[in-house]
Amino acid sequence: MRILYRIRLISIYHRVVIVNKWCWTILVIMMVGYVFFSCTEEKPKAAVELTIAQNLLAQVDSFSALCRGLQAGAESSSVNEAMLREYFLRVRLAFKKIEWAAEYFEPTASRVVNGPPVQEVELSGVVIEPGGLQVIEGLLFPAYDTAKKAELIRQIGLLQRDCTKYKTHFGNIDILDWQVFDAAKLELFRIETLGITGFDNPLSLRSMEESAASLESVKNALSYYGEVGGFDSATRYLRGNTDFNTFNMAEFITGYCDALTTGITDLEGKLKINITLYNRLLNQDAKTLFDTSAFNVNAYAPDPASFISPEKIALGKILFADVSLSGDGTRSCQSCHQPGKAFTDGLVKNTNIGSKALLARNTPTLLNAALQPSQFYDLRVRTLEDQSLTVVQNTVEMHGSMRLSVQRLWKDTMYRRLFSAAFPVAGRTGIDTLEVMNALGSYVRSLVFLNSRWDQYMRGNKAALNTEEVNGFNLFMGKAKCGTCHYMPLFNGNFPPRFVKTDAEVIGVPAAAKGAMIDPDPGRFAIVAAESFRHAFKTPTVRNAASTAPYMHNGVFNTLDEVMDFYNQGGGVGLGIKIPNQTLPFDKLDLNENERKEIIAFIKSLDSR
Repeated sequence: MRILYRIRLISIYHRVVIVNKWCWTILVIMMVGYVFFSCTEEKPKAAVELTIAQNLLAQVDSFSALCRGLQAGAESSSVNEAMLREYFLRVRLAFKKIEWAAEYFEPTASRVVNGPPVQEVELSGVVIEPGGLQVIEGLLFPAYDTAKKAELIRQIGLLQRDCTKYKTHFGNIDILDWQVFDAAKLELFRIETLGITGFDNPLSLRSMEESAASLESVKNALSYYGEVGGFDSATRYLRGNTDFNTFNMAEFITGYCDALTTGITDLEGKLKINITLYNRLLNQDAKTLFDTSAFNVNAYAPDPASFISPEKIALGKILFADVSLSGDGTRSCQSCHQPGKAFTDGLVKNTNIGSKALLARNTPTLLNAALQPSQFYDLRVRTLEDQSLTVVQNTVEMHGSMRLSVQRLWKDTMYRRLFSAAFPVAGRTGIDTLEVMNALGSYVRSLVFLNSRWDQYMRGNKAALNTEEVNGFNLFMGKAKCGTCHYMPLFNGNFPPRFVKTDAEVIGVPAAAKGAMIDPDPGRFAIVAAESFRHAFKTPTVRNAASTAPYMHNGVFNTLDEVMDFYNQGGGVGLGIKIPNQTLPFDKLDLNENERKEIIAFIKSLDSR
């Protein structure tokens, strides 16, 4: 995972015009007073930042010391397996106490310390091997295999190595007030979307205890600024409801977390903390994950000039339905992405243009496509602009030419007027292909709908869902573990709470619904030839899934019942298919018929328009 940091250097220039010695004297007095009072005001702020940094350093030392103790236990000639597991759980709790800052300030190190236990490949092709706490958990739970002792010791060593990175950051780099608040709120969002779902402790399932430790640490950091009520009751709720399979996710999120993130935002505003704004998917002023304006539809646009406007959307909507973009004038974008079918076509696979031969993959929905940083099932392009260009010029999809299309469009007086309104250019003499791409991309960005009955429920309307649907949400996020791939609240593979990458998973989709042979489509492997990507596909959104059948990249399943049965059996491996790189856990979920029914009822509550 590649995280890019952009550091803005803000310089203040003072130009002093000296008129006479009296002005100079007055100016000196003013400057001395300014420096005195500024220093007086800044000291408490600096003290707070320093105290927080010192606390973090002490917590990193505790984490490091526990890692050394775990290593000593692993290296012992007479290993006590139960004690080793218990010591490991203490190490995890120690990490959770620094997680809010570690994930925010040192995400690269945190990928090694507590990243997913699967191989990752960056867009550059660099392979990141799995490592850290989640890998160690797999070595110790449910039982310790002494044959893997060397690997256990190596993994513990990696933890200690990255502790030095945390110490370097917290010991030498300033932590600013707005960053503390931003990191604190993101940690609450991380707890909601990952912490309580068992994402990073699927075997030990100490999600509630660990989330409570994270909450207490965030509370302590914020206490230097003021009081945010609700932390104690939230931690009590977590510690009083530790059974993972019966934990009420909906009640905890709406009854506790939302009040906390709202309180953090309100305290920040009350203190008038100067916030450095930057372009990202989850808006910095979002009080909860369910605010109507929580997500920024422009986050993944190529540049600010590509942001949406009413004029671009209006133009893009017309272009979207225009068959003249295709090579033979018979197909538009809308031919396959039909508004009345949730921007899909209802087919297993559509046909090649001008042929009865089938396309390679099922048509995905475009609803909320703007909320993911990569497009297509194989994640091969980064922007909606590149997606539109790729589809229009694909020989079997639309077989068009952007170069020829802009020439035709320029001859149309209506399009001349619409392009001039959407892209004001002095002395315009034609249409640029990038303008066509951006207009289409802008229209797709307008197709963001987060107004389902489930969204209304999470915003406070408890009558929006019935008991069956709420139970289904709790199962989805908990026992069924759907939420560890389809992350709340977008329910796609865009990894929260930073939302800078989207997951590609190997789940073992069969070639036929009742078959025991994997679909031959190589998926992302065709783009990045890493063996871990063979048969890997983007995790799509579950939103509007009730309206987007058939399912999977090959359209193999016709109903949500079939999809649920596939996951309940453990994916492809559970069906008896040999898939050594399957990332979906292949143990059976053991969901009964009523539980599967409740999950499907919840999924149906996610329909938005």
